[in-house]
Amino acid sequence: MLESQLPLLVMMLLLGTAAKVLAVGSGREPGSLSRLGPAVLVPGRMQVPALLVCAAGELVLASGLLLTTHPLFRWGTVAFFALSTYVLLELRRRRPDAGCGCFGEVSSAPVGLRSIGRTVALTGMAGMALWTPVTGWAAATRPSWFTAAGVVVLAMLSPEIEELIDRVRYRAPCEQRRGPAESVTLARLRSSGTWRAHRGELVSAEPYDTWRELCWRFFAFRNHDDDDVVFAVYLSGRRPAVRVAVVSAADSGSLPEYTSVSA
Repeated sequence: MLESQLPLLVMMLLLGTAAKVLAVGSGREPGSLSRLGPAVLVPGRMQVPALLVCAAGELVLASGLLLTTHPLFRWGTVAFFALSTYVLLELRRRRPDAGCGCFGEVSSAPVGLRSIGRTVALTGMAGMALWTPVTGWAAATRPSWFTAAGVVVLAMLSPEIEELIDRVRYRAPCEQRRGPAESVTLARLRSSGTWRAHRGELVSAEPYDTWRELCWRFFAFRNHDDDDVVFAVYLSGRRPAVRVAVVSAADSGSLPEYTSVSA
């Protein structure tokens, strides 16, 4: 039964490899890779090599799992997904606007709990497969209900599926799509934990200003210290990411300095 997760690990690694190579070779505008992990964490000139090295590593691990039972590939897969979990946590803390890049450009939405939960699940699956005596190829020829359960779990933890559905429907990237109505986005903000955590600081529940930039809609409020509290709501997905920052009143009249207070 434990070997039933091997085909899923191979599939996810191969999809990650192909998506990263396509993202690098798609010829998108300069700077587009700077919003994708792991490219986010390296200087600009190293972003393409970083994605290609990650893709090559995934390909090597997938090949090893598929064709051999060598422990190097089994332990390497555990280490890869465990490290991926750490990287996503760092991205969510340091660059809450950046996507995980797990599947290239389609993973450009801000890192959320689902993406992190997926890498945790994959780490667990890789750990379960450590001592199985069969190759991934042999396991793929006799799938079980445990394999199907793994597919369901990974599908539920993959926000990219919603993004792909949106792209099929709208045929345009998020920043070029017509977003939901302002009232809908405001309702999503008010249903979020970020809003509940900071509502008590606000003078009014109604924003005094709102605007859109790319895939985000921003709502500006005043707090009791007369500072600006700016919420940002991502415009894609059923449960969009919400971020908040405070702009001190002392900075008014000069270039604002935003201090992140929530991730």
